[in-house]
Amino acid sequence: MKYRLLENTDYEASILGLSAASLPVPGDSEISDNQLVDLIQYCLEIGVNYIDLGYPYRPEKQKYLSGIINQALKSIPRDNLIITVTIPSYAIKTAGDFDRFLNRQLEWLSIERADFCLLGMLNRDNWPALMELQVLDWAEKARQDGRIGHLGFSYHDHFQVLKKIITAYDKWIIGQFQYSYVDEEHDPGSSGIKYARDRGLNIVISEPLHRKRLSNNLPSEVLNIINSSPGNYSPAGWALRWVWDHPEVAVVLGEIASMDNAEEHINTANFVKPGSLSIKELIAYGKINDYYQAKKIVPCPSCRACMPCPEGIDVPRIFEIYNDAEIYSNYQTAREIYAEENHKIERCTECGSCEKSCAKRLNIIDYLKEAQKALSQ
Repeated sequence: MKYRLLENTDYEASILGLSAASLPVPGDSEISDNQLVDLIQYCLEIGVNYIDLGYPYRPEKQKYLSGIINQALKSIPRDNLIITVTIPSYAIKTAGDFDRFLNRQLEWLSIERADFCLLGMLNRDNWPALMELQVLDWAEKARQDGRIGHLGFSYHDHFQVLKKIITAYDKWIIGQFQYSYVDEEHDPGSSGIKYARDRGLNIVISEPLHRKRLSNNLPSEVLNIINSSPGNYSPAGWALRWVWDHPEVAVVLGEIASMDNAEEHINTANFVKPGSLSIKELIAYGKINDYYQAKKIVPCPSCRACMPCPEGIDVPRIFEIYNDAEIYSNYQTAREIYAEENHKIERCTECGSCEKSCAKRLNIIDYLKEAQKALSQ
């Protein structure tokens, strides 16, 4: 396993991280508790030392997986492990919520301290509200009392907003972003990630396989491009290589749900080298991206000019989920994401404020009705 020294820390993190959010739970698969423990232990024994508990959309799943992780760690020395927890920005309503969510996750993991604590999924809408609740003062107190080692954030919004967040605090250590070869220009895109790295943040990437939509059930047009490119790569290996090719990336959170997934991720991690993709390969990635982008239903650029919605509906995010459902011909995953993120299109009163603010003059209300019908089944 390869490791990267995380800037402004004493941690050496494996370039492959273990994402609890990607692990299966009863009902999602036929894997048993013992098999899941074996899977986690296998990754850790190979050398994976970065464990991310994930974003707590489903507390019952996270609690269960925390218990499984505890079982797996009983035979693994914890000295070199790096554990990251996340505060769910969407659920923070009062200042006391910060402690409630942090303490609950520490209790689930049976630890007194998390190495990193991320403020989850920051954007232009929730960041001002968190600042009003003095989130950075709370984080400093949590660092001082020893419950967290360092602070970071995950992010999913425009590049310009990212700049404001980074300059608001001079002790950020981790910047976590969803990133894959279909997200190169998606907010905050490659420019945003490079900006964060240039400002000293260590970059962690989540969903490199785009919730496995870049590894499972690919259309023949995409498979033909991959198979005709140099090397004998699986769709997952193909996608992972693109992310690790970026020198600014420190850790990639694997989408591991089986032993086969683990071996594929680990084997890829062992031979990747930043900047090693050829021009021909980069062109092939671009062709696949173009193929997918042409399938969008809603021509929404996610500029968020339509936000905030008076009813709390995240219009750009819903359109993104809806577009992905069609792009990857996978409505099941899209519906799961829609439910996890607790979107409620039915709250729409058709006030029209979003359409008045839309620079592209989209028929947002009609598109929302289509999305509701497709995603809320």
